[in-house]
Amino acid sequence: MKDDKKGKDGKNLTADDILGFLKKNSGVLQKFNVKRIGLFGSFARGEQSSQSDIDLVVEFKKTSFDNFMDLAFFLEDSFGRKVDLLTPAGIRDIRVKQVVDNIKKGTIYA
Repeated sequence: MKDDKKGKDGKNLTADDILGFLKKNSGVLQKFNVKRIGLFGSFARGEQSSQSDIDLVVEFKKTSFDNFMDLAFFLEDSFGRKVDLLTPAGIRDIRVKQVVDNIKKGTIYA
């Protein structure tokens, strides 16, 4: 049976792998002015598949388009799958309270 949770390197990708990578690469994340970063969504719940993107909440010390996009490209290249970044401002723009609550309660910070 084919495992449908494999990452770029062919091994099963888990929340612990993602959070470990983020912690290990905190110095690199600083170059993008990341203040705090957390995982939410299917990976945080342990419900990911090979089609799952990686959902991250990121707070920047200095928010800029370049910081946002460069971080997204770095993470997508590192994990070999799509990464969706959401900022606190993006969370505030979500109009469905249940979605906002699920993100806030389900986020695991690195």
